[in-house]
Amino acid sequence: MPSDTVDLLVCTTCRSATPANPLATPDAEIRPGTELVQALQRAAPEGLRVLAVECLSNCSRGCTVALRKPGAWTYVYGNLTPEIHVPAILEGAQKYRDAENGLVPWRERPEHFRKNCIARIPPLEAPNV
Repeated sequence: MPSDTVDLLVCTTCRSATPANPLATPDAEIRPGTELVQALQRAAPEGLRVLAVECLSNCSRGCTVALRKPGAWTYVYGNLTPEIHVPAILEGAQKYRDAENGLVPWRERPEHFRKNCIARIPPLEAPNV
């Protein structure tokens, strides 16, 4: 994978932070995480690989995504919705791609990313970070 390629992992099992339609069966509804991955796949620019994953274990905080690339910090963000946050996710992914080691200065991140960072994970290649 080229170093300028970023993986955007999107949890497809995520539900919205708001309760689902009580009349819908769990199998009948399309989960917001699945809607989010589909919207991001349609809108992703070159160099952003959108990957559907089954669970990012952040169920209480709405839809969740993670950004990763070789030699860089990985970031996990939550409380996302397909209807509102696709532009912010794409903006954040571009800034992450362009940042050395994936470290985007806090003030330069999309506002939603500043307030909804779940985790920051050091790069595998740098054990003494």
